[in-house]
Amino acid sequence: MMRYIDLRSDTVTQPTEEMRQAMLEAPVGDDVYMDDPTVNRLEEEGARILGKEAALYLSSGTQSNQVAVMTWCKRGDEIIVSDGCHIYEHEVGAVAVLAGANMRTLHFEGGIPDASMIEKAIRGVDIHFPETTLICMENALSNGRVVPLSVMKEVYQVAQRHHIPVHLDGARVFNAAASLGVDVKEITQYADSVSCCLSKGLCAPIGTLLAGSREFIQRARKNRKMLGGGMRQAGVIAAPALIALTKMPARLKEDHENARYMAQKLSAMEGICCDPQSVEINMVFFTIDRPQSLRDNLPQAMLQKGVKICPEDQGHFRFVTNNDISREDIDQALAALQECLN
Repeated sequence: MMRYIDLRSDTVTQPTEEMRQAMLEAPVGDDVYMDDPTVNRLEEEGARILGKEAALYLSSGTQSNQVAVMTWCKRGDEIIVSDGCHIYEHEVGAVAVLAGANMRTLHFEGGIPDASMIEKAIRGVDIHFPETTLICMENALSNGRVVPLSVMKEVYQVAQRHHIPVHLDGARVFNAAASLGVDVKEITQYADSVSCCLSKGLCAPIGTLLAGSREFIQRARKNRKMLGGGMRQAGVIAAPALIALTKMPARLKEDHENARYMAQKLSAMEGICCDPQSVEINMVFFTIDRPQSLRDNLPQAMLQKGVKICPEDQGHFRFVTNNDISREDIDQALAALQECLN
């Protein structure tokens, strides 16, 4: 079987051998009854590491974000989001369908939140207005940037002044922490709830944690059940997730270093525009100065050379490093790219 170099996303990471063995040996129980010991341990560790009172294990980041919105909001409420955030762009309009809430989108330069813009967008008391009941942030952003702690603090202070909770979509919050050189709690302190994906760069095969206060998680657990997310002997997937949570964040800097290495190599290639200084986590964005037909056919051409990439999106290509991508893989992939561009 041919081995492909997969640069499409860090969602493609394979579980480690230690994770596979943990799946085999995991003690299990019925998680709806809250008696799966492995899930319980994962949630306890997740709450501790993320700096919250309690945590809940869910199947995906989308489910986690949507359960959070359902738990914070009632029908007809309004949440403030960035126009480029995952909750707005990539969750199939679920806020409207599941929570019955509105999304008020704001455009931030580079995706970095502007606290003053957010404060101006908060609804006043008026019979004609929906009530602003939630502010959503991301860190790291899907464009590969990391939100500075000072910005998160400013947004959180605005939220506190108006008695509005903040939800953090922290799908790659451990990447953000590695980039900033801080403990993850330094980021999550500026959110009342946080969603943390374990199946991206942390390599678990499935799962996301939602963390917050005990009262919030108690209500979120019921909403998870409502969405069909109640799991039975879930310890078999919680076991690798526990390894992902406790052991894998320490190696994310390697992915970031490999991404910068890749960006430097790309920037030296003729016809490619890539700024290595813009690489803050494990994502490399670049443009290619070639005819549109070549760019459209590039994913298929690269696949034939053993490299999986995503199509161009709004003029940019994105390559993502992860635990399964070595420096040698990067060199081989870029050599294939050069051949395709010649």
